[in-house]
Amino acid sequence: MVKKLLFVFLIGMFALSACKSAATETPGAEPTLKVVQPTEESAPVEIGTGELMPCATVFDYATTAETAQYQLVVDQQPPVTDEDWIYGNRDAPITIVEYEDFQCPACPGFSLGVKDLIADFPDSIRVVFRHLPLPSIHDKAYISAMAAEAAGAQGKFWEMHDILYINQQAWTGMTEDDFVDWVTTQAETLGLDLDQFEEDMFDKDARAELEATTQERLSGGLNYTPFVVINDRIWRDNNPNLFGLIGIYEFGGFETCPAWVIDEGRTYQARLDTSAGEIVIDLFADVAPLAVNSFVFLAQNGWYEDVYFHRVVEGFVAQAGDPSGFGVVGPGYTFANETANDLTYDRAGVLGMANSGVDTNGSQFFITLAPATMLDGGYTIFGEVTEESLAVLEEIALRDPQTAVDFEGATQIFGIEIIEN
Repeated sequence: MVKKLLFVFLIGMFALSACKSAATETPGAEPTLKVVQPTEESAPVEIGTGELMPCATVFDYATTAETAQYQLVVDQQPPVTDEDWIYGNRDAPITIVEYEDFQCPACPGFSLGVKDLIADFPDSIRVVFRHLPLPSIHDKAYISAMAAEAAGAQGKFWEMHDILYINQQAWTGMTEDDFVDWVTTQAETLGLDLDQFEEDMFDKDARAELEATTQERLSGGLNYTPFVVINDRIWRDNNPNLFGLIGIYEFGGFETCPAWVIDEGRTYQARLDTSAGEIVIDLFADVAPLAVNSFVFLAQNGWYEDVYFHRVVEGFVAQAGDPSGFGVVGPGYTFANETANDLTYDRAGVLGMANSGVDTNGSQFFITLAPATMLDGGYTIFGEVTEESLAVLEEIALRDPQTAVDFEGATQIFGIEIIEN
């Protein structure tokens, strides 16, 4: 099962720290996590303006000059071949290339996290490992890479990859000689031919090739680890959105913005068929056309069939809209906040868009279970539960996604019917 805490760590750790070569520096700070804050809104969007509603697709996002510079570096790297170390479905539509150093403290969480992600979405993701030792700051960068290669020569690269990262704190402070003794013991646990393992680990030609490749990569602009590329795009500031890509390829999401499916002058209701009972919601297409249009579009295309209320906090909100059930996957596009109005989360039954920052709305929504005015201005309000359905909200099962081990007992949405008047 995917662990949401692992996802948060996977994204957050890289945003907060990275290992950078002491020999090569690039101006600019590392990306930081964003906090949702109320923002001034532009004029409301008119329903039906253009063939498609305005949104940002997975590969349609603003980049900084620094990100653009790194993309030029990415464009110069060789394509993935069978000579690379590849984990997962070799024909997967999502390719994550990691340039990493086994001694870099920022790398284990990311690399091991991606492997766990592949365990849950095996058809959609493959990961490619490429060495980027940083000897200027890590004294065992080269020898640990050689140990992994030596294990790989006997078909155990990924097993040694896991051992090195899981036990990084145990060996990173060792001398090189002590490390060699330690890693040889690990090789024995993998059933490797130890004489061959040691011979390969100290192969002078292989070491020279590794050093030459490393210097070429460093001089070419690959100067920190983990340096991550997703589908040939540099991954920075959580773009391209990995979980949006999973939404597209694992759950039938969308590579383009939704068509306009609502009409000006008509009103809309959503009827949620849930295991707790029927919930009818009046949708506010006049004040939040983007949110309503996306919601209607996704409902009509089956996105909300058999999904769970994955996060339900007593006296706060019930959240749903992620078909994986883990609260991380989106439909493949995002759209802007619509908060330039007087609507407020001052009562139970208010329908809002969940997001991970300003203008990152996707498919996840929440219903308030009590007043929650602290959310005003940061999250689009686009509907309200009818008075007749309010009692059903009390039947939605509480669920903490960070501690729940499965979905047993969670309230399920079997489908959403859109009623047009």
